[in-house]
Amino acid sequence: MPRIQQSVEVNLPVHVIYNQLTRFEDYPRFMRDVELVQQLDDTHLHWKAKMADRDMEWDAEITEQIPDQCIAWHNMSGPKNAGRIEVQPAGADTSRVTMTMDAEQGQVPGSSAGGGDNEMSQRLADNLTRLKEFIETRGSETGEWRGEIHDAQATGADGDPVGKPSTDDR
Repeated sequence: MPRIQQSVEVNLPVHVIYNQLTRFEDYPRFMRDVELVQQLDDTHLHWKAKMADRDMEWDAEITEQIPDQCIAWHNMSGPKNAGRIEVQPAGADTSRVTMTMDAEQGQVPGSSAGGGDNEMSQRLADNLTRLKEFIETRGSETGEWRGEIHDAQATGADGDPVGKPSTDDR
């Protein structure tokens, strides 16, 4: 499975970008060809997208989530992929967002069947640019979740185990 990695600098502090990244339901607003992301509980997501010119659905599990640092996942069904998105300071009120994905060719939303590593890399770069534009235009996040996930087990901001988030929590 090829590994692709892309980065973008965003003119906002780390915590604003990280908080936006925890709002999975907003991913279709900056990820081309992603139609829906539904948060099922703290560690599980359901995705709908167009892949290789066909409609696809899959479930993913968040395996790691550390406030102001990273979110990592792997797919539990559908296309085989896993990834990690990291946010790091890059200067005063500037952050670097780096996304790394391990995905079979044609398994990045919008890529064509048999699409090569270059196509997947370009798709990832385009989505990061759209994230940058989305959040810089707003100037703030649409919400936040400050809990942590380690080994697919969630804890709240206070370190206590948590269950399914309410609409107020996520």
